[in-house]
Amino acid sequence: MLGLFWFWFGSVLSVSGFDVLSCRNSSVTLNVVLLEDENSPWSLKFVKDAVEMAVEEENEKNQAESDGFNTTHYRRRGCGSSTCEAVEILKSLEKSSSVYHQEVGLTLTIPIISAGSFGLSCDYKDKLTRLLPPARKISEFFVHFWNVSFTNLKPIWKTAYIYKKLDNTEECFWYINALEAPSALFASSISREMLRSQGDLEDKLKAQDRHSNIFVLCGTPDDVLAIKKNTTIPPHVVFILIDLYNDGYHTNESSFEHMRDVLVVTMHSFRNYSRNTSWKTNTTVSALNDYVVAYHDAVVLFGDMMRQNLKEIKQHPFSGIIEQPFRNMSFEGMGGHYELDASGDRDLNLSVVYTTGSYKTLFTFSTSLNITWVNHTDPDLVWDGSRLPTDKRAHSKLATFKSSVCVFRQNRRVRFDQKKWSHINPSLIMLLDDKERNHISLTVKEKKGDNSVLIHKGRYDKKPVILKELRNTDGNFSEEQRIELNALLRIDYYNLTKFYGTAKFDCGVFGVFEFCERGSLRYVLNDKISYPDESFMDLEFKISVMYDIAKGMSYLHSSNVGVHGRLKSTNCVVDNRMVVKITDFGCNTILTPGKDLWTAPEHMRVQGISQKGDVYSFAIISQEIILRKSPFHTCCCSDTAEKLYRVQYPRGPNVFRPDLSFESVGETELFVLIKSCWEEDPEKRPDFKRIEGALGKIFSNLHNQANASYMDNLIRRLQMYSRNLEHLVEERTALYKAERDRADQLNFMLLPGPVVRSLKETGRVEPELYDEVTIYFSDIVCFTTLCHHSTPMEVVDMLNDIYKNFDSILDHHDVYKVETIGDAYMVASGLPRRNGNRHAVDICLMALDILEFMGTYQLRHLPGIPLWIRIGIHSGPCAAGVVGNKMPRYCLFGDTVNTASRMESTGLPLRIHVSESTIKILQRTDCQFECEHRGETYLKGKGKEMTYWLTGVTGQKYNLPIPPTAENFQRLQQDLAERIVSTLDKGGNERRKTLSTRQRRTQRHSSDGQPEYLHLNDPTTYL
Repeated sequence: MLGLFWFWFGSVLSVSGFDVLSCRNSSVTLNVVLLEDENSPWSLKFVKDAVEMAVEEENEKNQAESDGFNTTHYRRRGCGSSTCEAVEILKSLEKSSSVYHQEVGLTLTIPIISAGSFGLSCDYKDKLTRLLPPARKISEFFVHFWNVSFTNLKPIWKTAYIYKKLDNTEECFWYINALEAPSALFASSISREMLRSQGDLEDKLKAQDRHSNIFVLCGTPDDVLAIKKNTTIPPHVVFILIDLYNDGYHTNESSFEHMRDVLVVTMHSFRNYSRNTSWKTNTTVSALNDYVVAYHDAVVLFGDMMRQNLKEIKQHPFSGIIEQPFRNMSFEGMGGHYELDASGDRDLNLSVVYTTGSYKTLFTFSTSLNITWVNHTDPDLVWDGSRLPTDKRAHSKLATFKSSVCVFRQNRRVRFDQKKWSHINPSLIMLLDDKERNHISLTVKEKKGDNSVLIHKGRYDKKPVILKELRNTDGNFSEEQRIELNALLRIDYYNLTKFYGTAKFDCGVFGVFEFCERGSLRYVLNDKISYPDESFMDLEFKISVMYDIAKGMSYLHSSNVGVHGRLKSTNCVVDNRMVVKITDFGCNTILTPGKDLWTAPEHMRVQGISQKGDVYSFAIISQEIILRKSPFHTCCCSDTAEKLYRVQYPRGPNVFRPDLSFESVGETELFVLIKSCWEEDPEKRPDFKRIEGALGKIFSNLHNQANASYMDNLIRRLQMYSRNLEHLVEERTALYKAERDRADQLNFMLLPGPVVRSLKETGRVEPELYDEVTIYFSDIVCFTTLCHHSTPMEVVDMLNDIYKNFDSILDHHDVYKVETIGDAYMVASGLPRRNGNRHAVDICLMALDILEFMGTYQLRHLPGIPLWIRIGIHSGPCAAGVVGNKMPRYCLFGDTVNTASRMESTGLPLRIHVSESTIKILQRTDCQFECEHRGETYLKGKGKEMTYWLTGVTGQKYNLPIPPTAENFQRLQQDLAERIVSTLDKGGNERRKTLSTRQRRTQRHSSDGQPEYLHLNDPTTYL
């Protein structure tokens, strides 16, 4: 049985159980497992045709020996990872066979034929066969080519620049990675420097003191053109372009002018097909490429091997399973002649091509013999003398001496500058303005164990900064510390916070760092309201967060700083664009590392810092990001001290680590990557270059993209953040509207609606004159006596009960409650909204309803004591407006207000006293009110006026209380106090703090006649 599936490190073809005897009388099923995407050259839509065509050819050859091949194509079934699909399928193929690879946690005990797997980590695997040149072969070519010389043609080279693009293709990623890896053959024997952006490349091309004249990159001629568009190339620079799978260098008769100073490393011309070769199926027209052809030839290889061994079995019947197939053999395929070495990797010839108007092969390198030979002894090269230049600029002896002196002086100056250090002037660090203080506190205390760290925030050079106290120094730094601080100043990377310097204040020395508005990553992970899992913190975002940290740490480890030493989720910060940046790096000579949950076990045992220790810290942070729980979360242990002890002193072979399961991660590659990062043996942990590449690959696979650029990831993250922001805006808008409605409702209770709207729109209300309004006044008869025998709370409860009922009555009439002052209740109608003659009608109807209510009301604390009110009504002109800015009130002014008050004060209990002007307005309406003529009444300031008693409405029955006679009223005023005391005595003799008892107590104890509040018990107390 043969299966084809795709790992994250390449495409592979697996053969489950290579038992030739079992193939003799049965068919073999080929299982093709690939991502069904549109971009990669190994897409299923291309490979399917190639495999089916190869199967048809092999079936014709196999008719005499076996039943032939069947094919099964596996497509994506909802799994978030290509690897977990492949593992699932392999396990289903044969339960007895186990599959393992160090990169993905699978044991290779069955043969695998790969059309990829270029990485160095796949070298020398017993069961792995690679049909395309792996990175090891390319690295060996460069090492040999640099150290070989040809007279008058090529000198020996010892240096190189390696340009690593962000958007490299699959093969370029692994080829450049092999030249970059510090422990690999090329980096250990050649002095190379890495260039990670086109800007870095252009700077080195312009530099006079550059490290090398040789620039290595992987890509296409278009990449060379992009470099040369904005930069003038010096005449002694050589570009070496790795472009293995482009046969155009052997088939095109013409070449590009911009390729004159470029040497191209490509595969030798041995293909048995051309680029334009294609075949048509029922659905597609499939063009050939080297990946597709490799899949085709994998079937051919397996068919040839099976037939050879079936013939061998006929001659030697007792032969069994072949342990090491596909080694030290050769066969023919569409990709040309294949030679497989002892490791199962393809040996081939590489061509070094140059151009003089057309492409020509200058050198040929044999990977099997490890030798290089010249194809043209007199080539027409663009460089001086028609020969390749040296890797260093040539100088005369005098020029070399002068250059050496200049370099010595420059280096001495650099060393001198590195030992200098000056603090930032504190006056340059400004306080944040009022608008920013709403978001950023000037002083925030953060607890770290038993120590309280004071953090200040301000503005330096027009940028918000954070000032962190350096406690273990007085600001007089040693030479070693000054060198380290100068190295920090030169760090400038997208995923690292900027260090601006130090500032010395009277209270201490502070480091000035870039401030990120959203706080630490730990804070973001804890805030599940602003950053919910469902709409924001999904797996894609979590991987991008880890990717940001890996990129920052990768840059930091390759810089002069070299190591972080204190990496944790609290010093990974998030800016306003949701980009994660690393802070608190460096300063290792000033700050001593501590022992916490992120500290690697080897540094718990022996204090120190290392790059592998940072990788362990990254794994702990990754577990926090995946689970969104506390650092080093485990179900079996919650005590921090116990966790630290169990990590430092492991029990037996099983080490103590946080909880992490495949189900919680969801991606096999990511799960295995985190596990490998917290290995007990530091040497088994990957470096951050490898972590960065692995996370980039995983992130691309989530979107079926072989190479997702950083800008694609950033745009996708911004879109995700925008969607979550819209959701949050909707929620916050709903909350805002609810609060706004509550505030408006409260405002409408305090002020009229038109007045509220005018205040909200313009901030002021114009006073207005009304020609005719009706005003109502009422107060409680004998209110002073009631208060005298009641506690303050009883007075408040009494007025609250009465006025709440009055307010509910007002809701049924077109009136506006102006105010209450003590027991006085004032209502108006006809303002601020004019209503014709209805103002008198509504006020009178309201007064009847209020009077009817008072006939049934009983005091809760004085049952049986009658409660009477007087009501006065008057109509006339009035002015109204809002008075004051603090506690604004809608106030009425004019003689009408005073007259209405006089109507109330000259009235009688349980009577509605109405002026003649109001009666005339009522007569102009359709309502038939019933009135009694009172006669002329003296009103202060007005003289004698004709007034009336309002008794009801014709056709409507009001259950109004019977008003007392004049005699009864006078008797009530005289006897009310005695009746209240009698009622209280019947209720009990408990001591009550009424206003009357307070007055008696004041009279008894105040011998000098001064008010009680002026007698101070403590003579040292002052108001």
